[in-house]
Amino acid sequence: MNEKNAEPLDTVAHNDKSSDSLPATAVEDVGPSNAPAEDVLIVDWEGPDDLENPRNWTTRAKWGATAIVSAFTFISPVSSSMVAPAVGQIAQQFGITSTVIEAMSISVFVLAYAFGPLFLGPMSEMYGRSRVLQISNLWFLAWNLGCAFAQNTGQLIAFRFLAGLGGSAPLAVGGGVIGDLFSADNRGQAIAIYSLAPLIGPVVGPIAGAWIAERTTWRWVFWSTTIADGIVQILGLFFLKETYAPILLERKAEKIRKDMDEEKANRMQIRTVFQTSKQNWTSFFGKSLVRPFALFIREPIVQALGLYMAFVYGQLYLFITTLPSIYEGLYHEKVGIAGLHYLALGVGLSGASQVNARMMDKIYALLKKRNGGVGKPEFRLPSIIPGTILLPVGLLLNGWTAQNRVFWLVPDIGTAFVGAGTILVFQSIQTYVLDCYTLHAASALAAVSFLRSIAGFGFPLFAPSMFNALGYGKGDTILAVVAIVIGCPAPWLLWYYGERLRAASRHARS
Repeated sequence: MNEKNAEPLDTVAHNDKSSDSLPATAVEDVGPSNAPAEDVLIVDWEGPDDLENPRNWTTRAKWGATAIVSAFTFISPVSSSMVAPAVGQIAQQFGITSTVIEAMSISVFVLAYAFGPLFLGPMSEMYGRSRVLQISNLWFLAWNLGCAFAQNTGQLIAFRFLAGLGGSAPLAVGGGVIGDLFSADNRGQAIAIYSLAPLIGPVVGPIAGAWIAERTTWRWVFWSTTIADGIVQILGLFFLKETYAPILLERKAEKIRKDMDEEKANRMQIRTVFQTSKQNWTSFFGKSLVRPFALFIREPIVQALGLYMAFVYGQLYLFITTLPSIYEGLYHEKVGIAGLHYLALGVGLSGASQVNARMMDKIYALLKKRNGGVGKPEFRLPSIIPGTILLPVGLLLNGWTAQNRVFWLVPDIGTAFVGAGTILVFQSIQTYVLDCYTLHAASALAAVSFLRSIAGFGFPLFAPSMFNALGYGKGDTILAVVAIVIGCPAPWLLWYYGERLRAASRHARS
């Protein structure tokens, strides 16, 4: 704490001087000060080694929080895709004849991913990460259970959308938690594990859903995910602590106010190092909710990466919804056996993620050393390069071998390549955005994920018509060409021009 002309208190705090500390000037001025300059007390951490600072938590505590957030991030996408193999049962029971409506019953959940983060991300910067995660997950749990009791198509689609709003919170807030806990030098492995969860979830979901659809009713898809999410919720209540520094320091400031005598508290303005003046919550609330939209409109980095991630995420959900039609329709496999081919996607996702988790921080450290000990967000980009190659190769291999009914293992290899390329692109983009917009990481990731989720909703809707008209070979060739045109120039453009774009940004970290 730093105080001007005020009586000394027992606690003395100093600015965190770590290389990745969050500057007070990063938070907007939220209102005029009503207190004289001599009566201002600034609350900060107790030096660079303060154990209350999440950056200084024990390794066990950091990874425990990362594991809980990853579990939240995993269970929601499981629910998003687990219904895919059971959609035939749902269509038969509710009399659905349109392939678009069938696909919508799956992908409407992902549509909610586009809108939820736009207000949940900023809310986590006002009320804390843990509180937003816990309440949103309870909302998801309630509506996901409601899906199991749906009596018609309209109810199912509405309940799925509402469940998706709550389920989007980990995608909006999780990256911010990682940024709170880990500095730029060692957050690569954490972000690799966290970013794998929303991609491996849609793989695990259909495998389980396929056997549920074959052995019992589709309603068990929702009952089983509700039970699993209930377990995750209980773990979160016990083990997920608050990590957002401005909220933790505000709690510290509130404790000081309560411990201070009333006369002194009335004449003194006590605020944290993240507040540049007396807090005006109405103004701050408005600015926080507008911030994701402002980032999306004003920041070329967010726009470019949002477009590329939109395509990658869209083709992933296109794959998820079309794999059953390939192996049930072309290879004439039963529902349960056809669902096992999602394992190929999982092998690509998890395998590439494990390799990248070990390499990302090492590459960052090496490039930082070559740059005179100064790190840059652009040092996260090298791992995106193999991703931009593996993705179109996998699309071509899967599409043409499946169309020609080559032995099932060959299209599975193509599927694994698609998974590997997808996770490499995801991890690089998320870590790059996190390094660029550290304090407002949740808002930045919400802005990037908006287009991504719109694509995840829309791609499965046109996929059946496209593949019926063109076949899997030509259809996947079109996707591969788009992947090359959008993806291949992206890392090189950001490598050469990223620093210039960040320098012109109001929100990017210097």
